[in-house]
Amino acid sequence: MMKNKEEKVVTPEENTNTRYIDIQSPYKPENAHHNNKKGAKYKEEDNEPLSTIKGKENDIITLSHVDIGFKRGTDLRVVVKDFNLTINRGEIFGLVGESGSGKTTVGRSIMRIVPVLDGEIRYNGHLISGNIGRARERELKTKIQMIFQDPSASLNDRANVDYIVSEGLRAFHLYENEEDRMEKVDQMMKRVGLRPEHLRRYPHEFSGGQRQRIGIARCMVMNPEVIIADEPISALDVSIRAQVLNLIKEFQKESNMTVIFIAHDLSVVKYISDRIGVIYGGRLVELTTANRLFEMPLHPYTKSLLSAVPIPDPQVERKKKIISYNPFAHGYKWDDVPDFYEVEPGHYVRCNKKELAQYKAIIANEGKEAK
Repeated sequence: MMKNKEEKVVTPEENTNTRYIDIQSPYKPENAHHNNKKGAKYKEEDNEPLSTIKGKENDIITLSHVDIGFKRGTDLRVVVKDFNLTINRGEIFGLVGESGSGKTTVGRSIMRIVPVLDGEIRYNGHLISGNIGRARERELKTKIQMIFQDPSASLNDRANVDYIVSEGLRAFHLYENEEDRMEKVDQMMKRVGLRPEHLRRYPHEFSGGQRQRIGIARCMVMNPEVIIADEPISALDVSIRAQVLNLIKEFQKESNMTVIFIAHDLSVVKYISDRIGVIYGGRLVELTTANRLFEMPLHPYTKSLLSAVPIPDPQVERKKKIISYNPFAHGYKWDDVPDFYEVEPGHYVRCNKKELAQYKAIIANEGKEAK
């Protein structure tokens, strides 16, 4: 019987049959001591409402040393490893990366669709990962909503639009009477560019752009504080994308809502985001403001993503050189592993100490040339 070539690390727990496989890094062998499979390790007593701010006032969502994985048989594949991120209140944060990089998984873990293996996720300083209790979980659903990537799959084909948009209002009793419910639904339908008579129709009777607008209405009628937009425009025509982006931005400005915008197209993320985080292999490799990321990309993977952004001019596009990222080109050794360093105020890059010195030299040279 052939052995699996992947490295298996057995945790020192009672259930020794469960094997943990770290598929994240080609250069860093890590022991995955995940003794917090469902977050029981971080269970804490907290009866305060989620609207009460604990800790820093500007921090709305905090992920600390979060590991996320999926179990297949007795093997557990860790796809997001030691993830640390702080989302500021009222900002639009863009999370970009290639397919399979873990960006959607991070968003789903905040929504508690995917449980975390280790670490903790906090909302306004309150723990929202692991075993938090049914009442806290219900309250969280009124604070955080998600716009899914595929509008066709995320809408119930057997329910009409009125039922779909009103589902959250009914589940959490966010209306005084039936007249109040209908008024909220009608107003939201008008806000997203649909007519009240569309409420009697079913999802299959709408176009892709209209279905996505229904999904946005379903989220926004709950009046959430955080929206996780998981590639909301990837399945739409180019002509419709700008309309959906403008709609999300309009809602964000009106209520100072926090938006986590997940995408793989940097040009789109630059248009809508305040800050951008670049994720590769389940780890953040660069984090800074949207303008600064395009002005001064430092990590090779970020440069690779930027080189793939199409240029409207055909002649320039034809001469453009695509940069291919090779994670083995860093030459990291067992005793020289990378970390997430701040190379300038607000600009973070995953690198080792040698690369850190090189990046700081690049920043310094830029300052001299500006003078």
